Amino acid sequence: MRQITILGTVILAGITVLSFICFVLGRLLGGNDPGVSPLLQKTYLVDAPEITEMFLTPNEYSRPGEELLEIKGIVVHYTANPGTDAEANRNYFEGLKDSRQTKVSSHFIIGLDGTIIQCIPLEEIAYASNKRNADTVSIECCHKDETGKFTKNTYRSLIRLLAWLCGEYNLKQEDIIRHYDVTGKECPRYYVKNQDKWEALRTEVFEYIEEKRSEEK
Repeated sequence: MRQITILGTVILAGITVLSFICFVLGRLLGGNDPGVSPLLQKTYLVDAPEITEMFLTPNEYSRPGEELLEIKGIVVHYTANPGTDAEANRNYFEGLKDSRQTKVSSHFIIGLDGTIIQCIPLEEIAYASNKRNADTVSIECCHKDETGKFTKNTYRSLIRLLAWLCGEYNLKQEDIIRHYDVTGKECPRYYVKNQDKWEALRTEVFEYIEEKRSEEK
């Protein structure tokens, strides 16, 4: 009788351990619970850079509030406004609700000193990339002069922001594109005129990701 009791206890303990293992695997894989993050689906994770949220007031000219249902890419732009910084460009977007001059905005703006300002939540579209507004995140970058070349601080922040977004949305190197690749507009100018620099930028994003992954091992 005692042997049967011990055997039952062992079996019960085994079932408990097995259930726990299944539970943990289910959590990692996401299971059927939409509230659980599918961690194993993400091939790379990078910490977010420092971001200052300065969301635009909802309005039909720069923050329409339309839902961004799926993110399939990231579009890099330049402000085409030499010498201006991130907050000034953000305030231009904000002012469109009153001036009604045009419809334009961006999710992020990176300043000359590398400051990153977020203008629009990632759950909403921005008016930045024409037909790709519906499935992309947009990043405007400030620049000192007409060449459109980014400062070292702007460039560094762009690499970090791109790396984080690629990790968040499981994007590949080819999913990082220019405004030029959508419409043919010379934007961002320096990286349209210098294709090799553009390819180097995209490569550097994933080198940064690999570097951060190696540090975690």
